[in-house]
Formats: sequence, C-alpha cells, structure tokens
Amino acid sequence: MKKLIDAVIYTDIHDELGPDPIHWLPSDLPESIRMLVAIKSVTILTGDQGSVPGSLLIIPFPSLKLKGLIRYIEREDESKRGGFARSAITFLFKEADDVVFYKYMSYLKAPFDETTRKIIELEEQKVERERIFEEINVLRISVGQLLDDFRAKEVSFPPSKEFPEIIVRDDKIVDYRFKLVVVGDPGVGKTSTILRFTDNAFLRTYVPTLGVSITEKIIHANGKAIETILWDIAGQNKFQTMRRHFYQGSEAILLIFDLTNRISFNSIKNWYEDVIKNMEKHHLKMIGYIFGNKTDLTEVRKVKLVEALALAKELNLKYIETSAMTGKNVEYAFYDIAESVINSRLEKN
Repeated sequence: MKKLIDAVIYTDIHDELGPDPIHWLPSDLPESIRMLVAIKSVTILTGDQGSVPGSLLIIPFPSLKLKGLIRYIEREDESKRGGFARSAITFLFKEADDVVFYKYMSYLKAPFDETTRKIIELEEQKVERERIFEEINVLRISVGQLLDDFRAKEVSFPPSKEFPEIIVRDDKIVDYRFKLVVVGDPGVGKTSTILRFTDNAFLRTYVPTLGVSITEKIIHANGKAIETILWDIAGQNKFQTMRRHFYQGSEAILLIFDLTNRISFNSIKNWYEDVIKNMEKHHLKMIGYIFGNKTDLTEVRKVKLVEALALAKELNLKYIETSAMTGKNVEYAFYDIAESVINSRLEKN
C-alpha cells in the first residue's frame, strides 16, 4: 500500500533571509519544491498580519498537484524581530488523498502538538538541530501510521448494525455540552473506543496517544442536541503531570480496562483516584462508566464479571462490557452517560 505522506519539509522563518527549508524528506526532494512550500507558508502568515495559526492548516499547491498539512510553531526569542521565532512543519500529500486528511485531522492534532512542544523545549535548550530533525521524523512515522490505519478503515470496515444513522439538527445549535475524560492504562482501547463512537470505526493498530486527543460529537437524545467533548488522556507515566490539567471541568468519567489484561483492571481504582483528587474540590460525585473492553476475546479473558461489578459499586459508577472492534455496547453507554449528565444538571436546577 502506498504511503499517504509524499514529503516532509521543516522551514525556519528567518528575519532577513525569509523562509529557509532546513530539513526535508525524502533527502532528494527537489529544491524547487522545498522553496515553493517554504515561500507559500510564509506568505500565509504575511497575509494575516503575521499572526500564527494555532491549529493545523491544509493549503493547496496546484502546480505540484499536492496539498500541504501545515503546523506553524512560534516561540519567544528576544534575539528575533518582535521577540518571537517562527518555523513550520509541512506534510505534503496528493490531492486525491485529501479526504483522509480532512476527515481525521482532529486525530492528528495531538501528535503535532506534542512535537511542537518538544521542538520549543529543544530550541530553548539550544541543542543541535539534528535533535529537532529527529523529533520531526518521529512525528512523520507516527502520523503516517495513523493515516494508514484511517485509510484502511475507510476502504475495508463495513458499517456496523449497532450504529444506525443518527440525525441531528444544525451542529451549531447545541442545547447542552459537557466534558468527558477517558482514562486507563496504555493499550486498553481508549482511542479505539472513541473512534468507534464518533466515526463507527475501529483503529486496528495501537498508536499511543501523545498527551491528549480531543474529539467532539453531537448526539440527539430526548429531543435535545447534546455535544459530548471527549478528552482521551494518555496513559503513559511521562504524561502524569500534564494529565492533571486535562481533568479540570469534567462532568463525567470513562475508565477503560482490558478484559484480557488483569494489570489494567487493577489500575482502574488508581486512575479514578487520580482524576478525583485533581478535580475542583466542590465536585463530590462523578458520573460515568467502567468499560471492560475487548469482550470479543473471550478465550483469553482474565477478569471475572463479578470482580468488575464489585469495583464499579465501590466507585459508584456503572459497569459494562464492550468491544471497540465489534461496537458492542459502546453507543449505548455513551448515550447513557450524556443523559445522566443532563439529568444531573436538571436536578441541581
């Protein structure tokens, strides 16, 4: 299967020299392409009064029959004009493949954000540029794997019977919105479960979430449009300090463990306590579920139903067994969480 990313260019935006492409892959990428991408990237900034977009952008390069996914980076640097240094990472891809990039751009935000953070740290430490180039290459591999998975899902995964077409009114008209944090050990299926709910998809290859990934979906329940904002929190220990900031403002929690991995089940209580202790003090009760995921793998199951139900009772949460692969119980549980949050708000009022 051909790769979706044709080339990667890292451009340093110099005060006097202008756009300077200082790193690119493949290594034999023609200079004409490198300079065209660099110049157009800077032109966009100039045309918008020099403001740097904080989100990913897709821009066309008609003469190349390519498009570019661009992330601009801005950091404080007193030696630069205006007190800021700027650069840009550009992923080039064929126009024919743009559907995958547009549809799944929200899932690409987290790895780009994490790489941006690392580049800023490395620049502030004044390390050799090769270290920065290494981070960009890691990003290329990570995003390339994500895109391959998304494309495979588009062409091979049939619609699930568990997911009938949901019709909602204008997305801009939302009656309620709430934040739901999704936590659990690495590899238990957090991202796959969210994909199953939001896009009726299953992510076949595990890709560690880098920090946090935020996804939104509007559902229609009880005659109201409810926007669920899902915060998929990374499970790796290196993100422990960062996670505490992501919990704030949550009204519901989803704790996920792998039914075939007892260690992930034993971690659930610790995850719950981590969320609660870092929430606002007035937040006395958390609405939500514990998901026992991968119920389709019955032959290698390691956690008994009675154990999971006992833990859910102890934490005052609901328990349900799900499969991100088949979609079993995923849709139902997310709808139930949404309705429970809204009912709780109405009771308080």
